[in-house]
This record gives sequence, structure tokens and C-alpha cells, in this order.
Amino acid sequence: MNALPNIVDSETGQGLPRYDLRVENHGPSDLEFEIWQIPYNGTPDVKKPLRISGLRGRNLALIEHRVLRLLAKAGIHLGGLNIQDQARYALNEDQALNLGLLFRTLAPMRNRENMPMVADGIEAMGKEEAAYWLGMAMHRKYPRRVLMALRFLLIDPKARMKD
Repeated sequence: MNALPNIVDSETGQGLPRYDLRVENHGPSDLEFEIWQIPYNGTPDVKKPLRISGLRGRNLALIEHRVLRLLAKAGIHLGGLNIQDQARYALNEDQALNLGLLFRTLAPMRNRENMPMVADGIEAMGKEEAAYWLGMAMHRKYPRRVLMALRFLLIDPKARMKD
């Protein structure tokens, strides 16, 4: 596979972090999405590809339409992916941060009613806020606590009280 082109910020001339979306089709209605940070001279601390997050199965099925819509806005279409095929796509930093945080936050969730509220909140986040929460979830001693706090903030308590 050809190397992805170097990405340079047009304003500062600095190298931006590079991210890949890796998609694998395991079978009918069984996609797996993973976000990876790729080594680059703009990120000297990343020596080998670093997995940011991934999602597959039931939790992905609940938000797959959202993910596909976000990818379509980025010009990524997965229509021609056959069973057992893998594909890699370059993502910009904003897309990678939002998708990475979305996947990392939803992966351990079990409550189907709360997942759309969490997904809505993460989609509405700006780049800085998503970067903050993803950084906290990746580099803290207890990342599950950070993700639980984020879910707690994004879930509307009024919607939970209706039951």
C-alpha cells in the first residue's frame, strides 16, 4: 500500500498528527472500525502506529449510520468492501478525535437507551473538548473513570427518570 501524503498545516507550516481509519468487514453486517495514530515527524513521541480506539458488534450497529454519515462528509465511502477485506483511509485530526472518543466511550456501554445521548454529545463537541477528553481517557491512570465521568455528563437525567 502506498504511503499516505505528508500533512502540513497551511497556516503554521507545522506537521499535523496523521490518523488512519482501518475498516475490516468480518461478514454481513459485521464491520470493525479502528482509529490509529501514525508515526510522523510532527509527532516524535509516536514511534509505531498507536491504536486510539475501535468499535465492533452491537454497539457499532446502534450508531453505524452516524459513523457512515460522518465518513461520507469526509469523502470516505465503504460500499465496495467485501467480506474479509480490510481498508485504510486517512482522517484529519478533527474527525479522528471525534470518532476515537466516540468509539472509546461507547465500547464498554451496555445501556441502549443511553448510547444515542452519548453519541449526540460527542458529535456536538468541538475539537478542543474532544481532544481534552480523549487525552484524559488515554493517558490517565484510571481511564475507565474518565470515560464514566464523560458518559455521566452526557446522559440526560430527565430522560432516565421517565422510565
